[in-house]
Amino acid sequence: MSKPQDRTVYRRPDGQWANQRQDADRASSLHDTQREADQAARENLRNQGGGEVTTMGRDGKIQSKDTIAPGNESSVRDTEH
Repeated sequence: MSKPQDRTVYRRPDGQWANQRQDADRASSLHDTQREADQAARENLRNQGGGEVTTMGRDGKIQSKDTIAPGNESSVRDTEH
């Protein structure tokens, strides 16, 4: 179940990468690269008490999901990142 503070990183039609909260109509920030947008989303979540980042690929499919502390991180080490 997603929470309002969870974030999605996706590529816009104009080629920029967006960092957007789940409950927002507009992106919180726009970036030239996926990496920059992902880093901004992670920093936003750390400042907001944690949550989940969903990163979409250029094709619009989910590329990765990661829980950012102090969200509901399991005790099992995340080996994807």
